[in-house]
Amino acid sequence: MVQSCSYKGHYTVCPPHKHAISINSTNSAQSSYLSVPRKYVSLPQHYFKPKEDLNRPYYDNRLHNGNRYVVVRSELAGTGNYDAGSPLSEHKLGSKIRGICFYAVTAFNAIFLFVLMLVAHPFVLLFDQYRRRFHHFIAKTWATFTVTPFLKIEYEGLENLPPDIPAVYISNHQSFLDIYTLFTLGRSFKFISKTSIFLYPIIGWAMFLMGTIPLKRMDSRSQLDCFKRCMYLIEKGASVFFFPEGTRSKDGKLGVFKKGAFSVSVKTKVPVVPITLKGTGKIMPAGMEGILNFGSIKVVIHKPMKGNDLDVLCNEARNIIEDELNRQ
Repeated sequence: MVQSCSYKGHYTVCPPHKHAISINSTNSAQSSYLSVPRKYVSLPQHYFKPKEDLNRPYYDNRLHNGNRYVVVRSELAGTGNYDAGSPLSEHKLGSKIRGICFYAVTAFNAIFLFVLMLVAHPFVLLFDQYRRRFHHFIAKTWATFTVTPFLKIEYEGLENLPPDIPAVYISNHQSFLDIYTLFTLGRSFKFISKTSIFLYPIIGWAMFLMGTIPLKRMDSRSQLDCFKRCMYLIEKGASVFFFPEGTRSKDGKLGVFKKGAFSVSVKTKVPVVPITLKGTGKIMPAGMEGILNFGSIKVVIHKPMKGNDLDVLCNEARNIIEDELNRQ
């Protein structure tokens, strides 16, 4: 027995019937509803499993104005496949396994190279106290050995890197991978890091030996000390690195830039070097540092900038990075 029904949006409205039920779906490529043709089929009620057996969070069976609605929605939007959860689960499992392997390689390389750094540290302090180029060479080696087995990094604009002179480097910040990626450039710039990071075994200790600048967030005195330290290092011939957003982006969009880096540039008369990082946020999203997705990274080094107005300098640098992120 075929029952006449009316179609309204995502629902098929049918008068109640004791032996009939209707199921509706739109095209699986355009909808998250199950891939069932829009037909009204007379089936016994016992053909369908109870709601709890369907294991569907979006199952809805309710009475409204005397009409019965039945909505069955796929667990994964846009798939239209009852078993669509399996590939995603396998994908997540693969990313987690890659993440474990990534950190295992990181730890193995770090332990060995940290010993070299520790042995050489007295000589570095004696002959290269401010720039510590040997330590940065070790960091580049560590980052390269760690990233190469898992990811491909493409560089654009390497000719824009300043020669052996101090500068203020800046970039967008999307992922924990940003640090590894920037170390592969081989430049001896000083990162600014939360003080808690220095407590991490091996990695934190190595950052301390490299002369990374500590910063306590929301502490005005610490911010002033950080600012003074940056200016002092630049005067001594070293470079510094800022993430002007202050934290990692959760959605990949570029955040508001703080003006500390540009203030240092204006006061010390050194150039600002904008760098755009693309792809790191998709491979290791912020807040999901335990996984490592497949993908590639692109590093774009833009031309150095100078200026006497920190507001103008800040806006121009941000626009350059934003334009590059928006470029396909």
